[in-house]
Amino acid sequence: MATHLRQQLQNVAEPKQFILLFAYNGTGKTRLSMAFKDLGKNGEERDTLYFNAFTEDLFHWDNDLDGDRERYLQLNSESRFFAGLKELEMDNRIRPFLQRYTDFDFVIDYDKWLVRFSREVNGATIDNIKVSRGEENLFIWCFFLAIAQLALDGADAYKWVKYIYIDDPISSLDENNAIAVGHDVAQLLARKDHAIKAVFSTHHALFFNVLWNELREIDRKKFAPQFLSCSQKTGQLHLIYTGDTPFLHHLALLIEICEARDADRLYTHHFNALRGLLEKSSSFHGHKKFSVCIKKTAEDPDETLFGRTLNILSHGNYSFYEPAKMLPETKESFEKVLDEFLDYYPFIEIRII
Repeated sequence: MATHLRQQLQNVAEPKQFILLFAYNGTGKTRLSMAFKDLGKNGEERDTLYFNAFTEDLFHWDNDLDGDRERYLQLNSESRFFAGLKELEMDNRIRPFLQRYTDFDFVIDYDKWLVRFSREVNGATIDNIKVSRGEENLFIWCFFLAIAQLALDGADAYKWVKYIYIDDPISSLDENNAIAVGHDVAQLLARKDHAIKAVFSTHHALFFNVLWNELREIDRKKFAPQFLSCSQKTGQLHLIYTGDTPFLHHLALLIEICEARDADRLYTHHFNALRGLLEKSSSFHGHKKFSVCIKKTAEDPDETLFGRTLNILSHGNYSFYEPAKMLPETKESFEKVLDEFLDYYPFIEIRII
């Protein structure tokens, strides 16, 4: 399979620049990424810069279990991943990426191969903090993005990179960051001043949809979206072209919302679900803002009222464990947005069979 993917990228008659794979967990995505990488090894030479679970293992925490104060992330100094770390001033390259997603800062100790984190709280800086798992993943991802950018720029330390293979970079991330990560990496690779090609694999349907729309927009002819599966009986891997549309995962959410409305079980947290429905639907249709899924009316030609209503009500502190029913006026706003959406994007029938 790894050989087949390389052949798709190297095909003289119809070469692909981007391959996008969707596969469920347990299919063998990480093993495939390593097999692809191994095919590019020739002695000390390499041709693939990769991001997968092994990349994340190049970083490990020292939590200072004795003193509980000097917490830091240790880097594996023997990996080629960190080539030219000090000379290239990686902290200044990572920070612009990281600031898109988080509010913490970091310092790289190039002599000790470690990273310390800090955060501003009420005007004071707290050093040596332990960031969350999601924040740690974002930091490692931004580290990778900075290196990928160096490879695209033709930096001497990464001139060996011909392929970039990215496997599931969004573990422990919420959906907002999943969308942002997909958009940012696609825009980075959209540059026309390089010859590097890329393979993406993921089990995350929303991330797949975002990349599907972003990469297709860059160059539809050089983009190959495929579904990767594995036979439980034989262990053989199979590829199926996904067709001209991404996944319809937003329809399941629509069914749940409509059933709650029909059963008069609308709670305040359903505003979050409705906003999620519009965001997923806009992603499915290739748009960047959910407001395109709100029907323009004579009373609200710019969708300002509905958009503002959703923004306010979907960011409330609503509990899923102690749900509160919607007040009549908020229920009216909710149902109007939902009805306008169904009128704007009509479905034959919303029913679980």
